[in-house]
Amino acid sequence: MTPFGPQLVGETEKALGAVLARVLDDTGLAERQWVALRLAGQNDGRSELVGLISDRAHFADAERIVASLTDRGLISGNRLSPAGQRLLEELRTRVDSVAAPIWRELPPSDVAAAERLLNTVARRARSVLAEWES
Repeated sequence: MTPFGPQLVGETEKALGAVLARVLDDTGLAERQWVALRLAGQNDGRSELVGLISDRAHFADAERIVASLTDRGLISGNRLSPAGQRLLEELRTRVDSVAAPIWRELPPSDVAAAERLLNTVARRARSVLAEWES
């Protein structure tokens, strides 16, 4: 059993990333495009999408990712196109279906503790990044 820390978080992220890659296999989307598509789905169109992706996902190539999704007709302006919305909904359903056994029957108190802990780690990591960027 790997103790809690960067190695365990990394191993977990890699395993979940491999599951996601299998789900995305037949879509032609890479993981970074999936992340951008999800962020575009949360955007009301008022925020500049490239900046949102850069800020939230820390992708230096956000402009290229948005351009690739725009070229595929999945993004229009700063939001999802109807085709992008359909693909996002389809993929969310597939991800939920494949991932269900991973998350099923986790004790709610453990989920709440993990949520608090990971949000704290993420907040601290964003703070470190902000210091480097200033």
